[in-house]
Amino acid sequence: MDKPDPEAVAQEVFAALADPSRRGILAALAAEGPATATDLAARLPITRQAIAKHLALLAEAGLVVAEPGERRRVRYRLDSAPMKVAQQFLAALARDWDGPLAALRDQMG
Repeated sequence: MDKPDPEAVAQEVFAALADPSRRGILAALAAEGPATATDLAARLPITRQAIAKHLALLAEAGLVVAEPGERRRVRYRLDSAPMKVAQQFLAALARDWDGPLAALRDQMG
């Protein structure tokens, strides 16, 4: 299987993180561990239906993994791998910018 394109992974991560509700869901999972949509709805000011939609998008971006539990309940846990790819993408972008910014600063100074 081909390795996913880092830029495509980063784009999905950034799109997923753009929404404050999704960031809240990720923060709750990071702080308290795996949870169901119902568990998250009890902790966050978001309806269970909205949480389920956000979880689906987070799963599509690879940021959460659905794990089947007892009585057809699905628990979601974080997966940091896509976030690390996005961090590496940002680091590479910053490196690419450092040279031109230094040259511009030298020209202006």
